[in-house]
Amino acid sequence: MPPVLSVVIPVFNEEASLGELHRELTETLTASGQPYEIIVVDDGSRDNSFATLKAIQTRDPRLRVIRFRRNFGQTAAFSAGFAHARGRYIVTSDGDLQNDPRDIPAMVRMLEDGDFDIVCGWRKSRQDAFLSRRVPSMVANRLISWATGVALHDYGCSLKVFRAEVVKPLKLYGEMHRFLPAIASEQGVRIAEMVVHHRARKHGTSKYGIGRTVRVILDLLTVKFMLSYSTRPLQIFGLLGFGMGAIGAVITGYLAFVRLTGQQAIGNRPMLFFGGLLLITGVQLVTLGLLAEVQARTYHESQDKPIYVIREIVEAPAASEPAPTRA
Repeated sequence: MPPVLSVVIPVFNEEASLGELHRELTETLTASGQPYEIIVVDDGSRDNSFATLKAIQTRDPRLRVIRFRRNFGQTAAFSAGFAHARGRYIVTSDGDLQNDPRDIPAMVRMLEDGDFDIVCGWRKSRQDAFLSRRVPSMVANRLISWATGVALHDYGCSLKVFRAEVVKPLKLYGEMHRFLPAIASEQGVRIAEMVVHHRARKHGTSKYGIGRTVRVILDLLTVKFMLSYSTRPLQIFGLLGFGMGAIGAVITGYLAFVRLTGQQAIGNRPMLFFGGLLLITGVQLVTLGLLAEVQARTYHESQDKPIYVIREIVEAPAASEPAPTRA
């Protein structure tokens, strides 16, 4: 029987958490009564995470393990999990035990009963450091909600449930996994939030730092552009170009009037160079917008190039396929 739920979990150096994570997931998902699979993506771990996962998989055929050749990042790990998921609903979660698997059945019921396409977890009582983690997160959530037009309390919570047909076609890059609801909103999806439990980290240390915050901000600019102007780039480049060109035209027109009326020479005035620069930049921006309009029709997603390289996949053989035998 094909799975109804596919739980996708990226891990990076989480060896100490994997046994307990698998136990909690198995207990919760088995009790829910729905067929499921667990897809764990080893994102180039340098500890014994893969060996631990491989040992667990020999005991539980519902576990599928995808191993990357190197660390490609959480977005690439989620993308690989989505591509290999077979369930009607796809659940995403972290592998550090801070998300509570017992929230998953309630989120799935909310998705089904409310006819939603995405249900996002909200860590209302977050168990993280206030200044270094929670304050930046609150600022980021407000900024992302304002920029994308999709208001959520907790974009950073990995515990989410998606309908497979919504999330599988999405192409992800950079740190865009946290923007999945906003990116999917372009399809006209219905999004809901649910308060979920959040637990203090038991093992290891957080992989997040200030450097990732900068990358998230840059990716937010990309997402904003893709949501608002991906099919009409001329409207943003052309607007900027015409604005700068208009200012340049006013400046150079005024200086031309001064020169023609013989009031004074303008050859050595900085404003002349500034006005000319604005005019040239305006023309360049409009031209860039026109080129972007043409390029938008071919779009880089048409290349269908994955952002990860899989080293191997460990899973139970399909029922219709005979198990491999030794020669």
